[in-house]
Amino acid sequence: MSEYQLPKVWSAEDSNQGRFSGINRPTAGARFLQNLPVGEADLQVYSLGTPNGVKVTILLEELLELGLPATYDLYKISIMDGEQFGSDFVKVNPNSKIPALLDRSVEKPIRVFESANILLYLADKFGAFFPSDLAARTEVLNWLFWQTGAAPFVGGGFGHFFHYAPEKLEYPINRFTMEVKRQLDLLDQVLSENLFVAGNDYTIADIAIWSWYGQLINDKVYPGAREFLNAESYRNLNDWAQKISERPAVKRALEANYKKI
Repeated sequence: MSEYQLPKVWSAEDSNQGRFSGINRPTAGARFLQNLPVGEADLQVYSLGTPNGVKVTILLEELLELGLPATYDLYKISIMDGEQFGSDFVKVNPNSKIPALLDRSVEKPIRVFESANILLYLADKFGAFFPSDLAARTEVLNWLFWQTGAAPFVGGGFGHFFHYAPEKLEYPINRFTMEVKRQLDLLDQVLSENLFVAGNDYTIADIAIWSWYGQLINDKVYPGAREFLNAESYRNLNDWAQKISERPAVKRALEANYKKI
């Protein structure tokens, strides 16, 4: 294998994107005209069952479990088919990433994108899974934003080179595995003192973090990662992940039926 030679000016045409070569481009915006369906519910969710995607369906199912009027229509956006680059989806999320939410319960529909922001929006809208006390609220936000900042190391870093990259490269795998294990150890230490990540109450921080890290150590994100990361050694994290996995709303969210667009 020849050593990669860094060009003076990078070009997409010369880059190997593996299985993503057909959809990745260095430009933003819509690529084709699209008519997204709109159902009868106030909340229209355009998503996929990825870690970021399931955050939203978990919260919605948890809200419904409480008897709150969080009914929603759930539509599948097939990212490997490039459906996130259609004109209607781009109107809801100009960044062309899932999940995206359209709230039609108000006179002028509100678009909400970025999974953490959708969690915040829904928690505020329905007054649940997000404390009103300033100190407790801030601790939840600490961990919600921690997950937002940490996710690229798990997904775009570890997950990409461990699972998706067209070839196994030692340096990036070592680099990102080291950081992911540090993050797992951090969560394990925090959960040795608390029932949940931000304290003793289940919140949107747990939903956001479990969707990535709980599923990761349960081997539901990148097959083989549990053994590779020696995830069973993080006892507190495993107990927490199992506890959330057994919640009825979480089970329903993971089995949610995505309608085709």
